[in-house]
Amino acid sequence: MLKITGLSFAYDKDSVLDDIGFSVERGEHLAIMGESGCGKSTLLQLIYGSLQPVSGEIYWGKKKVKGPLYKLVPGESYVKYMSQGFDLMGVTTVSENIAEFLSVIYPKELKERTQELLEVIEMKQFANTKVKHLSIGQQQRVALARALAQKPELLLLDEPFSHIDNFRKNSLRRNLFNYLKEEQITCLTATHDHNDILPFADRVLVLKDSQILADEPILELYKNPGNLYIASLFGEANLVPINVIKSYADTKRKIIVYAHEFKVSRNSGLPVVIKKSYPMGSHYLIEGITEEQIIYFHSERDIKPDTEVFLNIALETINERLKLQSIAGG
Repeated sequence: MLKITGLSFAYDKDSVLDDIGFSVERGEHLAIMGESGCGKSTLLQLIYGSLQPVSGEIYWGKKKVKGPLYKLVPGESYVKYMSQGFDLMGVTTVSENIAEFLSVIYPKELKERTQELLEVIEMKQFANTKVKHLSIGQQQRVALARALAQKPELLLLDEPFSHIDNFRKNSLRRNLFNYLKEEQITCLTATHDHNDILPFADRVLVLKDSQILADEPILELYKNPGNLYIASLFGEANLVPINVIKSYADTKRKIIVYAHEFKVSRNSGLPVVIKKSYPMGSHYLIEGITEEQIIYFHSERDIKPDTEVFLNIALETINERLKLQSIAGG
């Protein structure tokens, strides 16, 4: 188990993390989300041991993680860290990069393991290609395989799919995270893209202003984000007074409404004047304006600017969101 207590870190006098603590069970997949500069990468580097905390302790099981003041070369045999900069050998092949840290004493096992990882990253056809001839997205996939080569107990991933083509991301995510679950490898994934982790992570840790803003099972947090900042990490969202959505409501409480939760009507609901329309392929993202605020919602068809439409949200969705907010508020 990974356990972190009282962890603080600052660059010069700028606090990045302030007295945070959490734990991760073996085999669990924890996502780390937040805006740029919130400390996602810093947290992974602290866990790996390449940064020295101002205060606090990090343990993997009973083993304490030591920073650079006590250990010149970061990392232990149980952990691998894939950073946003790839540590690859450009003049050697993909297979040689993957096999670099595998034992040559057992050549059959080495070959089998290398082939297994080539399949995980979908690069069997590039096995004998020198890394320097690969695209940056392909190099990122090789870096993933290298991190997995020795079957670490703990895997730290920092934006692991940021350079990979969209058409390749979906299958690669499934391959990688299914493999980690099968092997019971504990994984921490720092990302700004909810598509990287929403279908795969068990929990999500949200960082903001040096603190942990949320630490919840990922689907529960998606359904009840608590505030607009958290909701925006999962997609386009709005904070709307209930009595604006439902005119008969006798409360001015506000709820989070994702863009896809609005339904468009021609004659009843929240009146909205269309400002802009953005084609998204399967639907349109529409920007509209009410008397009080800008609203974003999805529509199956394009809607011309200055057109007035009405928006509704299912009563079940309102009640569920209110129920969850009441529970969260105690």
